[in-house]
Order: sequence, then C-alpha cells, then structure tokens
Amino acid sequence: MYEAYWELTEAPFDNSPNPRFFYLSPEHEEALVRLVYTVRHRKGCGMLTGEYGCGKTTLSRALIQRLEAERYEIGLLTNPSWSPIDFLREVLYQLGVETTEQRKPELLHQLNDVFYSNYQAGRDSVIIVDEAQLIDDDAVFEELRLLLNFQTDERFLVTLLLIGSPELAVKIRRLKHLDQRITLRYHLNTLDATHTASYIAHRLRMAGREKPLFTEEAVKLIFEFTRGTPREINNLCDVALLVGYGKRAKEISERIIADVIKDMVGVP
Repeated sequence: MYEAYWELTEAPFDNSPNPRFFYLSPEHEEALVRLVYTVRHRKGCGMLTGEYGCGKTTLSRALIQRLEAERYEIGLLTNPSWSPIDFLREVLYQLGVETTEQRKPELLHQLNDVFYSNYQAGRDSVIIVDEAQLIDDDAVFEELRLLLNFQTDERFLVTLLLIGSPELAVKIRRLKHLDQRITLRYHLNTLDATHTASYIAHRLRMAGREKPLFTEEAVKLIFEFTRGTPREINNLCDVALLVGYGKRAKEISERIIADVIKDMVGVP
C-alpha cells in the first residue's frame, strides 16, 4: 500500500525467497560458489548451515536459478518432518513421479530408475533438503545417506544438498556414516554493518528506487537492532516504510526506526 508513495514498483522487503532480491555478500557468494561446485562436479553431498533468517532459503533458490534446466533435474524438499517411507515418496514426487507405493524396496527401485534414466539422458539429479534440521527421525537421515549409494563406477547418480540451522550440524555429527559422506560444508553468518547498508540499498534498487530512502543514522540503528539478520532487517524496514508513509515522511529517519523498534519489543 506504500509502494507508490515511496516511488517503488513493488514491496522491497518481503520475506519470500525471491532470488531476484538475493544479495550477494562475500559470505553468500562463497556459499553459492561451494554449492554450485558440489553440484557441477557431482561431489555427492554438501551441507549449508546458517543462523535463522540469514538467507539460506533465498540462497537455495538462487542456486536453482543458476543450474541449467536442461541439464539438471532438481527435487526441492521443504518442511521435512517425514517417516522414511514418506521421505522416499516425497523425493519421487519432487522428481515428477507420483506413487502410492508403500514398500521401501519398490520405492528404491523407482528412485534408481529415475536417477539412471536422467543419467542416460545426460541430466544430473539433484535433491535439495531445506530446513533439514527439522528431521527428527534418524532413519530418515539414514535414507539420505543411502541415496548416495546410487552410483556408477565413475560417478554419483544424485547430488544431495542439506540446508539448515546450526542444529543440523549437531545432528549430522552424531551420525558418523552420514557425516563422513559430506564432501563440502559451509556456515553462513549474518551481515556486518557495511553489508547491512548495502543489502537495504540493493533491495530498494531491485524494487525500483535508486535514490537513498533510509538515512545513515537509521541504517546504523537497523544494524544494531537486527545484528545483520536479513529476515529481521526485512521485517523492520517493511514496517518502517509503512509508518513513514502514514506520517507522510520524506525519508526513513532514525526516529521512525526507533519508534518501530519500540513497537516490536513492546516498549510503551
């Protein structure tokens, strides 16, 4: 509702994982490079961890955009609270195969057929498990490990990417057989003060605003409150734009940010 007032073409701080708004900080770029390398060189299994709200999901969508659709068959799994059988069926579904099969051997045969069919067609199969820390059944982690047994004499038939919060790394360390299969791993941190300012400017630019909108003091306060967590930056900036619109402000000042923070933390 405030877009026209601020000369924006769309809301710049929506928390949906739109890869067009993806901001490549040095750490995000390094994480993306490692994930792309894992896939393109068929390294078997890679893991990306990061604090809540630091941009892991948006990064995974940016990765998918960088993988050529004609070469890669990608299955993206989210909210992974499954039983082992449900997990295998979900992998098949995300790869375009719907099945009512409930027996594990048959499901594995179907997966093998999909992976091998892609291999023969010159395509690579990629399974991305987002929010993987939500897996609470070790048997599902075992199924993940067993996916890496699908291979020829020369290469893996599937690349597995696990993405989650720091709790994922803790869970994986307990599971030595899976931990040893992870070839590349990376931990994504939050933004520093400089990149917080660049992040805000980038998202405004992607939404059609070239001129500065937040004052330097406002950006400093945003960083102090959010500690550079992109999701929290988005929430704070979005409400600030709404409040500034309501006040018919010319820019988003430190005072507006302070007022929004007070509302967020419940301070009278």
